[in-house]
Amino acid sequence: MDWQTSEDTVPSSFITDAQARSLLGKPRATGAWREGDPVGDRQFAKIGSLAFECGRTLSNMVVAYETWGTLSSQRDNAVLVLHALTGDSHVVGEAGPGHPTSGWWNGIVGPGLAIDTDQWFVVAPNMIGGCQGSSGPASLAPDGIEWGPRFPYTTVRDQVNAQAALSDTLGIDSWAAVIGGSMGGMQSLEWAVSFPERMERVAVIAAPPFSTADQIALNTLQIEAIRTDAQFRAGRYYDSADGEGPHAGLALARRMALLNYRSANELNERFQRSWQSGISPLGAGGRFAVESYLDFHGNKFTRRFDANSYITVVGAMSSHDIGRGRGGVDAALGRVTASSLVLGIDSDRLYTVDGQRIIAAGLQNSIHGAHPIVIHSPFGHDAFLIEDDLIGPPLQRLLES
Repeated sequence: MDWQTSEDTVPSSFITDAQARSLLGKPRATGAWREGDPVGDRQFAKIGSLAFECGRTLSNMVVAYETWGTLSSQRDNAVLVLHALTGDSHVVGEAGPGHPTSGWWNGIVGPGLAIDTDQWFVVAPNMIGGCQGSSGPASLAPDGIEWGPRFPYTTVRDQVNAQAALSDTLGIDSWAAVIGGSMGGMQSLEWAVSFPERMERVAVIAAPPFSTADQIALNTLQIEAIRTDAQFRAGRYYDSADGEGPHAGLALARRMALLNYRSANELNERFQRSWQSGISPLGAGGRFAVESYLDFHGNKFTRRFDANSYITVVGAMSSHDIGRGRGGVDAALGRVTASSLVLGIDSDRLYTVDGQRIIAAGLQNSIHGAHPIVIHSPFGHDAFLIEDDLIGPPLQRLLES
């Protein structure tokens, strides 16, 4: 769970008049990428049928992905980078046609950077159930109508199985590394447990071994915020006119989530009790600056994401438990053979360091022993998208191991 885009992961700041004006005009009913929209840097792989854990199987599944670097003749330098909840395949690059935001790890992936694309062939897929090119609720079903609420309940394991099918399609039998943060970290850990023979290294950043009751509770509230929006229409809103989609519910869900992406100290220090304008928020109709910050980013989010997809991927996050059906967390971690990096953030109040400690203690081939690397940052969970100088060196060390 995180903002995923560079303009949103910069330190929290006051909302300017220019930023507020950028949201004028009515947004589409969905912010999903749709067939016919500019492709940008996306590529598309048809992975065939996918069997979901819920018992359903969908055919003609598609995974959108992007790549950087060159695959070696031995096909042994491929690195899989997995995005978080509301991210996509655009890890590196500028905003432009087909890409509403710039790359979310521009400071980590690229020539001469921690994940050096002069050496590594980097692949970044959009997760199944998302809304930026891979099959999900906003995709068309065989009847020519969006899947919407008919899309299957999706788990992290389903998403990893789709990524494994993408690997087969690309002819990559084994990944040199699988790297992910937040929900992407859940997937990278699931990769290491499910497919230990298909990877040499794994990085789990700011992610837990399972979603706790507290985290599931937060997810449930966000889902209900969307479902109670009258414009949600039970998930059948795709033919709604501009401005008439479930924007209020989706924006509220996003604002709720943001409070766990940043630390209390950062919000308190940056905004304190300041006003957004000269109009008092104490009964005169004005707003506190932090209120305007939350509203702006919540409303901005509705222009690049889909409400049904948000429900799907948040539900997948709640499904996360590497020990489910495997004899518990310790037994699952015992299956991992890859060289591993586990990294936590001391101010993360969404996925606290306690979870990373459990993971690190259960892995046998960690590059840092039985305890995770813990970085100090004021930015909370989002630090893994902001603190390039702290995140990059451990990743580079893993790739050199």
